[in-house]
This record gives sequence, C-alpha cells and structure tokens, in this order.
Amino acid sequence: MTYLLLVVGLCLLLFGADKLVDSSVAIAQKAKISNFVIGITIVGMGTSSPELFVSVSAALAGKGDMSLGNVVGSNICNIFLILGITALITSFKLTKPNMRRDIPFTIFVSLLLMLLCLDNIFPNIDNNEIGRLDGIFFLLIFAAYIGYTVLASKKEKNTEDNAEQAPTFFTGKSLWILIPSALVSLAVLLYGGNMFLDSTVEIAQQLGLSEKLISLTIVAVGTSLPELITCIIAARKGNPQLALGNVLGSNVFNILFILGISALCRPIVLEGINLIDFGVLILSSVLTFLVAYTFRKKVFDRIEGAIFIVIYIIYVTYLILAS
Repeated sequence: MTYLLLVVGLCLLLFGADKLVDSSVAIAQKAKISNFVIGITIVGMGTSSPELFVSVSAALAGKGDMSLGNVVGSNICNIFLILGITALITSFKLTKPNMRRDIPFTIFVSLLLMLLCLDNIFPNIDNNEIGRLDGIFFLLIFAAYIGYTVLASKKEKNTEDNAEQAPTFFTGKSLWILIPSALVSLAVLLYGGNMFLDSTVEIAQQLGLSEKLISLTIVAVGTSLPELITCIIAARKGNPQLALGNVLGSNVFNILFILGISALCRPIVLEGINLIDFGVLILSSVLTFLVAYTFRKKVFDRIEGAIFIVIYIIYVTYLILAS
C-alpha cells in the first residue's frame, strides 16, 4: 500500500504542477506582470506549503533540528538539484533584477540565518537558537522584500520574461477562472506531494535512517517535490523565469516566513545542524550568483546545471557517510 500511495502521489504532483504552470502564466499575462513575480509569490509561496506544515509541526513538537533541517535541506535542494535540473532541460538568462536584487537577497538571508543561529559566540550564552524576536525580525524582512519586489517589477521591462507563450486551455480566460484554477491546481499538487512524502518517510524509517539525515535529505527533497515538478514543467513549457522565481521565492519564504512562524510558535534550539550545512546553504546562493559570470555570461546553462547536480550528490553522500 505504501508503494501504491507513492505512485499515486507522484501522479497528482505531475498533474497539479502542469495545470499550476499554465494557469500561473495566464494570470501573469492577464494581469500584465512578469512570470518571475508570479513565480516568486503565488507559485513560490504556494509550493512551500509542505515545508511550512512540516517545520511548524516539528517546532511545536520541540524538534528544532527537524524544523531547521527541513528548511536548510530544502533550500540546498531547491538550488543545487532543482535549478540544476531546470538548467539541464533548458538554458535560461539571468535578468538584471535577478543579479542585482533577487539572488543577492537570497545570499543575505542565508548569511543572516547562520549568524542568528550562532548565539554561543556571545558570552554567557550556551545554546544556539532562533528565538521569538528573531522570528518577528524574519517576518518583517519578508513583508518588506515581497512588497518591494512587486512594486519594483511594475517599473521593470523584461522582454524575455513576457515573451509569447504557446496557447493553453487557460489562455484568454478571465481572472475569475484563472485564480480558482491556480488554487485548485496548487491544492492537487500539495496533496500529491504530501502523499508522496509520507510514503517516503515511512519507508526511510523502516530502513533505520537518522532524524537529521531524514530531515536534510528525504523530508527536504520530499517537501521540495512541488518546486521540483513545477520547475521541470515550467522549463519544458519555456517559462524558466517562472522556475527561477519559484526557487528563489521558495528559499526566501522558507527562511524568513517559515522559520519566522516556527520560532514564534516555539524557539528553535539547534543541535545537529552544523557549520558545514550552513556553509553549503550559503555556497548554493553564491554559486547561483556566480553562474552569471561563468561560461556563457548572464546565462544559467547546461554545464552549470550539471555541476550543481554533482555538488548536491556530493553533499548527500557526505550526509550519509556522516550519519
């Protein structure tokens, strides 16, 4: 039964992602906003719902490592695995706003997370934790970033992002049809992802894997499945900027909103997550910035995508050997 649910969950993921991409692009065209902004808001935050559920539930249960490990692991997976696969499917350009604002901001929030987690560098503090004040700080930064991104996008012209798209069932439909369609597609996507994740975790527990390894790999990849499938389908449909917005939006949402809410529910005490995990997280964002200046400039190409996937495989191998 567990394996059957695994297959059914994957089918729902594929169907939901396909309809979510089509309806989201149609919304962007109808509302005359960029695919990237749709990706970083509706799609990015929507596909991060599994991470939100897992992290908040773990925080309430007093499992801070599971909560933080889910976010750190998901963000590493989002960039190295998901963007890597997206680039393998189709090379895509990085826009000036991507290079000047969006990618540097993901580097900033990753560094901020690491710094706020290293409380024991200060005298008279023994435990590393993300407290309630840190959570409020995260949420305020998140609100400011999303507001600024949406407002700035209205002033930016991006011809490639709004290029002519192949017509779909949703093309030309009104927002009254498109928005509910996107929400229903998202619900199917998330339900399928949750079914797939539960089945995978059950199998992993039966194999006797550690909690840290499960949270940083299986749970992280499982809760990132909506992003993964959505990005693959977006790339295949010629919407790489929606895929990039999905990943960057998810990563910002994961750190600032999910950990912010989780810390408000209950301070997150760090135990198993270490500097190597934080280092890989920061490296993922830095390398995303550097791809604009390597091989084909301002292009995330297939060679770089392959390198990202290899780095992710090396990191997962390290986690398995260290567990």
